[in-house]
Amino acid sequence: MTERVQDRVFLIVGIIRNRRDLLSKLITEGHVSDGVIQGSAIRIVLKKGKTPDSLNSFLEGNEKIIPASPRFEDAFIDELGGIPEENAPLAQNVARIPQDNKIVVETKHLVKKYGSFTAVDDISFKIKRGEIFGLLGPNGAGKSTTFKMMCGLVSPTSGTAIVAGYDLRHSSSLARSKIGYMAQKFSLYGNLSVRQNLEFFSGIYNLKGEMRREKIKDMIEIFSFEPYLRLNADELSLGYKQRLALACSLMHSPEILFLDEPTSGVDPLTRREFWDHINGLVDKGVTILVTTHFMDEAEYCDRIGLIYRGKMIESGTPEELKEIAAHKGIENPTLEDAFITLVEGYDSKDE
Repeated sequence: MTERVQDRVFLIVGIIRNRRDLLSKLITEGHVSDGVIQGSAIRIVLKKGKTPDSLNSFLEGNEKIIPASPRFEDAFIDELGGIPEENAPLAQNVARIPQDNKIVVETKHLVKKYGSFTAVDDISFKIKRGEIFGLLGPNGAGKSTTFKMMCGLVSPTSGTAIVAGYDLRHSSSLARSKIGYMAQKFSLYGNLSVRQNLEFFSGIYNLKGEMRREKIKDMIEIFSFEPYLRLNADELSLGYKQRLALACSLMHSPEILFLDEPTSGVDPLTRREFWDHINGLVDKGVTILVTTHFMDEAEYCDRIGLIYRGKMIESGTPEELKEIAAHKGIENPTLEDAFITLVEGYDSKDE
């Protein structure tokens, strides 16, 4: 199956402009079967009959197209007809937030202890408006605990978490009004229907009257919930459960969105749909903090913090993390190579 996309997989490199905007143009113009952000580059699978030369008009400056080795997922997406050519409509319903490069999320020496066990140990980072910041790490490393502290769901043992200018220790309710949170596990009400979940969450976000009705109507259209409105959430497929969770977290048009492993367990096409939504939101100025175990998803992040044993052992762009692996003698390292190299390096240093 992988051989079916041989000679149709390429990387666009040398990009210094907005990669998400370029990817959106390539998809909507109908030139590519699949396209994803891959660090500082864009990975594309051309449609049958298309050549790299057909994309020259999209390139600027020192950008160029180079061949890439096909992966099984490239073939999987292509065999299913490729990704939709229209952009996800979610971002079209979101008001643009002015991009001012302001720090909107910040942790300072964050610590969380449960008895003698330290789940999060002295973590500090900053996130600018309109940035995707990824928390990467093994299971049990402390990612979800960090997330819960950032959302005001768990109180830190020490340290400070500031969101949208509010210290979560003293103004958690004000901070939460600026936050959308999608939990790692499906956490909506399984015994309520899709419509009832939308109505409930719009209510707790204090939407009323015509605004509430319009928001529910928009979410039903954007996520194609119409055939499922009477189904209880527990009866939905995992993909639609995740869509519903995302819709409910966005009812109040938050400035900051926390996504805890949002695509865990869903198929590759649904993952593409989710990231299409996420990229569109970021282009409107929404700030995203995301955890993931998918290394190709982590490539979408502007910056990554690698958490291991409760500590942030490294941070930087995907390319900067891969460069560390390259210095260790790995030729053309992937982000997975960087992940393993950094974790093993930390372990050996600790020993």
